[in-house]
Amino acid sequence: MSEATLRATPPAVAFDVEAIRQDFPVLHQDVHGKPLAYLDSAASAQRPTQVIEAMGEYYRRDHANVHRGVHTLSQRATEAFEGAREKISGFINAPSSREVIFTRGTTEAINLVAQSWGRTNVGPGDEIVISYLEHHANIVPWQMLCEQTGATLRVIPMTQSGEIDLAAAETIIGSRTRLLAFGHVSNALGTIHPVAALVKLARAAGALVLLDGAQGVPHMRVDVQALDCDFYAFSGHKLFGPTGIGVLWGREALLRDMPPWQGGGDMILSVSFEKTTYNDLPWKFEAGTPHIAGAIGLGAAIDYLEQIDFDAAAAWEQELLHYGTTTLGALDGLRIIGTAPHKAAVISFALEDVHPHDIGTIVDHAGIAIRTGHHCAMPVMEYYGVPATARASFAFYNTKDEIDRLATALLQAREVFA
Repeated sequence: MSEATLRATPPAVAFDVEAIRQDFPVLHQDVHGKPLAYLDSAASAQRPTQVIEAMGEYYRRDHANVHRGVHTLSQRATEAFEGAREKISGFINAPSSREVIFTRGTTEAINLVAQSWGRTNVGPGDEIVISYLEHHANIVPWQMLCEQTGATLRVIPMTQSGEIDLAAAETIIGSRTRLLAFGHVSNALGTIHPVAALVKLARAAGALVLLDGAQGVPHMRVDVQALDCDFYAFSGHKLFGPTGIGVLWGREALLRDMPPWQGGGDMILSVSFEKTTYNDLPWKFEAGTPHIAGAIGLGAAIDYLEQIDFDAAAAWEQELLHYGTTTLGALDGLRIIGTAPHKAAVISFALEDVHPHDIGTIVDHAGIAIRTGHHCAMPVMEYYGVPATARASFAFYNTKDEIDRLATALLQAREVFA
């Protein structure tokens, strides 16, 4: 591994990880007789007691449908649900909570933009630009849109270190580009992409920008105004909240002009057999009964992150990343895949002569949970000529001892297949 890849050891951070771990009940169990080391937060982060309790309190005390009821329980549920929207708006520095749309997750948020904005604004001769590093959820919806509209999908290549090729981006993003869609952070490699440079290229071409923030928002402060994007999508379960809830943020002027993509429930003001009048933002895009408990849980997750000092937590994750990169990178036969100098706390790797699925099974028996497979990023795997990788991903509740345990388990895996 090059010296450029391994940055100088960051200073120790004043972060009490042992105190934080007490908030996560799932971490305090044995797997195969060994203490659980959960190193799979990029797939789904764990949730603290505060989130679990907030959702439980809603079900125990306040469960009712939102918006349409005048009784007390419905009023309390609506207040908690819309209160969560306000928390999210503040967390990402949205200009207005009207711009915060609840979805089932990042995937649905991207599909919403593709089907609502895309089918209205994209046609033959237009181009949608993505990068080679995208999650399938930021590839397939644009392929579908291009098939529906006659537009063309163009792909910015990647570099050997796992970064978006900016020189190539300059030649691909042009006058035909209607939208540039790319991940804030690569889920497969952890690369933090150069948002400012790419947004500048899109703006020069008159194109809109969508950021897949599923891996960005858990690891860093996100300010949608400073990012200067037009849409930002993320999922609750990667942000220490519940599954089945996510967010699409979009500029209000764009959202107002976009048609609904699903019908029924709160997305209407009035219905007759001749005409339907749609609701205002944000409810125009929230058809049917929403995941009320999920939104409340996501709001509680944001409260938790603000309480623990999110910036210190992010700094601790960077310290874990450096320690893990150094520790795993020193193992014979281990190849770290994705060596960009700017990364979130994700290490994707291959172990000589050992299939990633075998790695996952062996380390699981040591009580260690990692992810193995193509990580919904098959083009990235093809680029590196591997069928899959093993991926260790860290959150602020992880420790250096857990990384040491992973290194020991990987040595055992090498011995099994030697």
